[in-house]
Amino acid sequence: MNILSSQNRLIQWCATVLLLLASTVVLADAYPNKPIKAIVPFAAGSATDQIGRAFAVKMSEVLGQPVVVENRPGANGMIGADAVAKAPADGYTLLFGTNSTNAALKSLVKSLPYNQDTAFTPIGYFGSVPLIVAINNDVPAKTLGGFIALAKADPEKITFAYASTSQRVSSEMLASVAGIKMTGISYKSGPNAMTDLIGGQVNMFTADFAVMLPQVQSGKVRGLAVTSLKRSPAIPELPTVNESLGIKNYELIAFFAAFGPAGMPKDAVMKLNKAVNEAAKSKELIERFSSLGFETQPGSPEMLDKKIKLETIKWAKAIKEAGMEAE
Repeated sequence: MNILSSQNRLIQWCATVLLLLASTVVLADAYPNKPIKAIVPFAAGSATDQIGRAFAVKMSEVLGQPVVVENRPGANGMIGADAVAKAPADGYTLLFGTNSTNAALKSLVKSLPYNQDTAFTPIGYFGSVPLIVAINNDVPAKTLGGFIALAKADPEKITFAYASTSQRVSSEMLASVAGIKMTGISYKSGPNAMTDLIGGQVNMFTADFAVMLPQVQSGKVRGLAVTSLKRSPAIPELPTVNESLGIKNYELIAFFAAFGPAGMPKDAVMKLNKAVNEAAKSKELIERFSSLGFETQPGSPEMLDKKIKLETIKWAKAIKEAGMEAE
């Protein structure tokens, strides 16, 4: 009886283990089985928001579940990034992050509420976009060189707007390489900063094509240069900063990517990565954003992880050379 009883218990135990394993497989296969929340850590209308929403639509089609965008702007993206860092790592809360949230903040904020190096699971790379340096139409300068001359003639009178890390760092880098001083004014969102640039409350604003290009093309502000190494096909008449100033090494590109909290299940990561890559290869999405200088680049989570490590080093160097200190 004891032997039979032991055998029965062993059979029951094995059956339980098999059921648990089967349930785990079913649950894994079932992901996602409810809507996914994607936090955009910048305001509605920003480049991150526009690109993120377009990717969310395409990802929803691949995943079979809605990817719902939620804007949580503030503190150069830190507020939204912190919310994702502290969310459950179940694949249902994502961060549509940028160079601000996942590369530069480490060098700009003394006490981040999360460890930037370990708080996130890299999922998939969306792409990148250069910035445009522009000034208010009433500023008496037609070129970047002319604008620099004005700033040198009246030190610290020139103001610039910024609503993200890339916008701030690009302007501080420009001031550093040009040997000028400008006063930075922080805004909650790119569109708010653009409103004040058009109105003349600030002199200069360096922002991504999504925010800046329509205003330059409509004549509401005066574009001076692009921050990439090469001129952009979207607006080839604008020279690069390097061309304008006769230098070689100025470059600042904003990038966008999807992340989750640390410790996400591999299966969920791979399904999300596939959805991101399918969106990045979408002809409709590419055509929609190519006019804004946006270039997609599908890749693996591992590739994104390597890129983030390199970008963190790159941005730390740029921030140091611009004379900026963590606050």
